[in-house]
Amino acid sequence: MTTTSTAATSDSPATGSLTTGALTTARPASVELIARGRRTRRRRRLLVMAALALVAAALFAASLMVGRTFYPPADVLGVILGHDVAGASFTVGRLRLPRAVLAVLTGVCFGIGGVTFQTMLRNPLASPDIIGISSGASAAAAFAIVVLGLGGAQVSVFAIVTGIAVALAIYLLAYRGGVVGTRLVLIGIGTAAMLNAATNYILKTAPQWELQEAMRWITGSLNGASWSQVQPVLVACLVFAPVLLLKSRDLSMLRLGDDTASALGVRTELTRIMLIVAAVGLIAFATAAAGPIAFVAFLSGPIAARLVGPHGSPLVPAALVGVILVLGADLVGQYAFGSRYPVGVITGVLGAPYLIYLIARTNRTGGSL
Repeated sequence: MTTTSTAATSDSPATGSLTTGALTTARPASVELIARGRRTRRRRRLLVMAALALVAAALFAASLMVGRTFYPPADVLGVILGHDVAGASFTVGRLRLPRAVLAVLTGVCFGIGGVTFQTMLRNPLASPDIIGISSGASAAAAFAIVVLGLGGAQVSVFAIVTGIAVALAIYLLAYRGGVVGTRLVLIGIGTAAMLNAATNYILKTAPQWELQEAMRWITGSLNGASWSQVQPVLVACLVFAPVLLLKSRDLSMLRLGDDTASALGVRTELTRIMLIVAAVGLIAFATAAAGPIAFVAFLSGPIAARLVGPHGSPLVPAALVGVILVLGADLVGQYAFGSRYPVGVITGVLGAPYLIYLIARTNRTGGSL
């Protein structure tokens, strides 16, 4: 009996040490599995972003080379470097290059601005072109051209100020001790309908010579792009985009809800105001330069999320998708058909089916907007 007891007693520490060793080896294995998953997601994200950047660069190069006259890459590169290339210096340097650069900048502005609203309000319909911000800038521009007789930079300033004012009004109307995404979207959709009706009335009463200029503010177009239009949008990108990138972590926290974000140390209301001001600034300046290019802000975020996954900041992928949408739609509108169409017509054709699908899916699943 004593021997058996001693053996049992001596076996107990060995068994305990084996159990402890198994647990010790199991824990690092699980941690390693999690780390491997994170590395895989990070690698996929980087690869997808690199592919998007390559596609955007290819479309940018194509927009400089393709047209009534094709210019080889060597001539285009020479113009960009400041060399005098016969025939190409004017066509590429004065016509195609400003148009392509404006397409890139507006794509970045619409992409980042749209996904900021969608992420912050946790609603794919909470896009500036759905909730009335772009409509406010369009209505203001049409009013400035037709009624006030303004032109050039004055129209842009009027559109920017009105776009910011409309965003502020929608925010204040939706604020009830906090902002609920559904309430803001519904108020924004109603505001957009009212502003679109006002714009249509202004265009209906516009003289013929002012109608063509005002129509650009309805469809969105890169026609007649010049360096004077590029500069304000570039400044807006340099001012507002870094603000959103610096607040990207807080933006991701807001996606978890206000209570969770506050518990994680985010000052929710201050952060939301900063995000709204920066996003509206990007949208307003882009709209002032190229008009409300339909559905770019609405599509960029969801497409980017499908490609790179839901983890990480959505801003840079959405910006790249926005650039691809604007450059690609402009090339299709200019050269794919017998007639030339503004870029906003092509993006509208792409975006409308997705909007219908999103609403139908929401109704089918019994969710709310």
